[in-house]
Amino acid sequence: MNIHKNARLTPLGREHLVRAVLGGQAPQAAAQAAGVCSRTVHKWVARYKAEGACGLADRSSRPHQLYRPTPDAIRVQVGELRRQRWTGKRIALHLGLSAATVSRILQRMGLNRIRDLEPAEPPRRYEYDKPGGLIHIDIKKLGRFERVGHRITGKLSGNASSRGSGWEYVHVCIDDASRIAFSQIYPDQTKDSAVAFLNAAIGYYQGLGITVTRVMTDNGSCYRSGDFRDACIAQDLKHQRTRPYTPRTNGKAERFIQTALREWAYAIAYPTSDERAQHLPRWLHAYNWHRPHGSLKHKTPISRLALAENNLLRLHS
Repeated sequence: MNIHKNARLTPLGREHLVRAVLGGQAPQAAAQAAGVCSRTVHKWVARYKAEGACGLADRSSRPHQLYRPTPDAIRVQVGELRRQRWTGKRIALHLGLSAATVSRILQRMGLNRIRDLEPAEPPRRYEYDKPGGLIHIDIKKLGRFERVGHRITGKLSGNASSRGSGWEYVHVCIDDASRIAFSQIYPDQTKDSAVAFLNAAIGYYQGLGITVTRVMTDNGSCYRSGDFRDACIAQDLKHQRTRPYTPRTNGKAERFIQTALREWAYAIAYPTSDERAQHLPRWLHAYNWHRPHGSLKHKTPISRLALAENNLLRLHS
């Protein structure tokens, strides 16, 4: 119940008022004590006698019966025109109705939003059955800083010393099947950095016994470069690029970036961006070896490799 700020009586106050009147107090005196008129006192007393305590609850101000309800035939026409992608105002003008009436009808039909006219596209989930079958690569731009920033302190002032510190670029990679992730920070997102990160990522997965055969990236200029193409050929990789403006194709990398920002980049108040960078390898180790992953039935990504005990102890550090 939403009581407005000038309300004189709540349901509990109405009950006290009614009991005072039924106990012998004059309605005029009870009304004056409660700061309401005597007609209000008689109304609540009558409701209490008819319905008991339930009659003291708030009721909708909507009339029980509309004076001129919209005919069913008109409502059907409104729905048909809406499915032809007519706007609400155009429907109202065509049928001689008010825009508010058309809006209410469409809302009850569940057609008040354009996106409701077509069923939502079902999510397209895919997962390679073997680690290394596909790795997703992406880049996240982060600002450098020399002191704790406004994301932690909540204060926009006093950050002048971090202005002009520049940017750093977090290159991320995640395996489609196992969700084992790898990341490094570079000063830019040029083709040289992209190639260096690709080679480092392939080396990391090879150290875990994973042979990578495909790599997926977006359409950034560094990934469309000839140097990146040659690096893929040298590593015997098939390079796939996402469709333009379709981030869900590379959704595993996008989701990993969100997790990294929440649990690493903005998780604690790092004094400087250099200390944040130093913490990245430790967080990646925890992500791959110790953090339960929702899409893996709350198992760790490294569990997808089914490593023997000796190899597990050798690789864990």
